Amino acid sequence: MRQTAVRRTALAASAAALTLLVTACGGSSDDDGGKTGDDKAKGGATGSAAPAAAKALTAAELEKAALAQADVDNGKVTKTSATDDVSKDKVKGGDKACEPLALAETGVPLGEPAATAKRSWTEGPKKPAGGEVTEESIGAAFDLDKALVTLATYEDGGAEAVLKDVKEAAGKCAGGFTFTAVGETARIAKVAENEAPGGADEAVAMTLTMVGDDGDEFPVKVVVTRKGSTVASFTVLNLAAAGTGKDFPFPTEISDAQLAKLG
Repeated sequence: MRQTAVRRTALAASAAALTLLVTACGGSSDDDGGKTGDDKAKGGATGSAAPAAAKALTAAELEKAALAQADVDNGKVTKTSATDDVSKDKVKGGDKACEPLALAETGVPLGEPAATAKRSWTEGPKKPAGGEVTEESIGAAFDLDKALVTLATYEDGGAEAVLKDVKEAAGKCAGGFTFTAVGETARIAKVAENEAPGGADEAVAMTLTMVGDDGDEFPVKVVVTRKGSTVASFTVLNLAAAGTGKDFPFPTEISDAQLAKLG
């Protein structure tokens, strides 16, 4: 298994580890929320802009709106620990035009948010049909999504500016780019825009194809959405896909749950 490549991706995405593939990061169960800091459209952008006068949420309001365990039917929601969190000064884009994508991929809020909150979600294990241990059942055990959810709320149209920057970067950097996160260099071979999930005023959905140390490629899903003055971004790694390089669907159940809480 491509342990080094998966470990680097998990670090860049601030994703907690599962089994033997990545370094364990941990986290605590989140029942009430914790503090760290609809139209579908092809091509990633959806909906019309909200009024520019939309006020930022308070830190308390953002925490209340963050994804909690009670909001999901499947998997586990955890708070992002300080060791898992990546600060903005630790992420640098090789090309400045592509830096918004590097920040979004690593779960770092763009711009100057008034308040932020982060959660992670790990999909519940899938039980294979029958009780036999086969290659297929072993593969199914690793077919789990790990999502980093980042909320950031802005004053004075800052949320709209974030979506604009991400949209522009997705177009300019379609041919790939490099960046560093916490001293680790990551290379993106290409950026493909996908159909954005519903429920937001604006959204950009992308598949970033990452290149591992051995040259093999694997997908990471990044979705950046805006609901009023708040930006919710989602970075999703599938452990099986990280090992095989095969594509996987973005778990809309998580974006649906989070965007619903934003009103």
